[in-house]
Amino acid sequence: MSQLRKEDIKQEVFDLYDDYAHDRIDRRNFVQSLSAYAAGGVTVASLMSFLMPDYVGAIQVPANDPRLQSDYVNYESPKGGKTIKALLSKPTDAKGKLGGIVVVHENRGLNPHIEDVARRAALAGFISIAPDALSPLGGYPGNDDAGRELQSKRDRNEMQEDFIAAYEYLKNHKDCNGKIGVVGFCFGGGIANMMAVRIPGLAASVPFYGGQPATEDVPKIKAPLLLHYASLDTRVNEGWPAYEKALKENQKEYTAFMYQDANHGFHNDTTPRYDKTAAELAWKRTIDFFKEKLA
Repeated sequence: MSQLRKEDIKQEVFDLYDDYAHDRIDRRNFVQSLSAYAAGGVTVASLMSFLMPDYVGAIQVPANDPRLQSDYVNYESPKGGKTIKALLSKPTDAKGKLGGIVVVHENRGLNPHIEDVARRAALAGFISIAPDALSPLGGYPGNDDAGRELQSKRDRNEMQEDFIAAYEYLKNHKDCNGKIGVVGFCFGGGIANMMAVRIPGLAASVPFYGGQPATEDVPKIKAPLLLHYASLDTRVNEGWPAYEKALKENQKEYTAFMYQDANHGFHNDTTPRYDKTAAELAWKRTIDFFKEKLA
C-alpha cells in the first residue's frame, strides 16, 4: 500500500474509480484519466496501488475462525442444470435454529471481502449463505478485473434466479428457522431490492447503495426494507426519490439512511472509499434489523 492518504485524494479520483469499477470506462482510459491527478511525488502507479482493494490486510473474520463453521456448498441453478458454489457459515456454538441471511456480492463475483462479510453476519448469530454468481463460468477468478469481465458475460435474469435459489436453499436448511433476510452491496444491493419484489416470504431486505426496482414493481414488496445510501454516490442516488415516493404511496415498511460525505462502496473496507464511521454504523443497524426481523 502506498503512503497516500484518503484526504489527499480528490473526489474526482474516487468518481473515476467508480466509473472503472462499474465498467463505464476501461482500464486504459482509467489509467489515462488518472494521469491528470498525478503531480509531485504522486504517480499514476501510486494512485492505482492506493485505489485497488487490499483483500488480505482487511479480513476481519478469518476463514478458519474457530467461532464459526464455514464451508463451501453447492446448490442447483434453476437455469441450465448447473450448480452454484456458495459459502455457508454459522456459529459453532449455535443453540437451536437460526435466522438466515443471503449475502450478495458486488459486480465481480464472490471475492474474499464478501466472504468475510458473510462470516461477519454468521458471527452475529445467523446462518449465512454467500453465493458466487460466477460459478457457471468457473467461479471468482482471483482478481476483480477478471471477475467483472466474467460477470458481464452472465445473463442478468439467470443470476437473479440463482440468488432466489439461494433463498430457497437456506430456507430449507435444517439449521435455519425459515426466516430469511438478504443484504447486498452495489450490484448485490440491486439484487436485494429485486428479491424484495420477487419473494413474498422474504423477511427482511438490506440494500447497500443498490439500484432501485421499477416503481410499478414496488406494490409487490412485502419485506421490510433497510436502505443504505452514500451522499456522494450521485449515480445510484438519482433513482432514490422515485423509489421513496413509490414506497410511501404503497405504504411499505422501510427505513433509509443517507451517509454524509460517504462514497459508493463505503462499507467495503478493502479500498480507500471505505468510511469507517459510516460502515460501522450501517452494519450495526443492519444486524439490529436482522435480529428484529429474523428471530
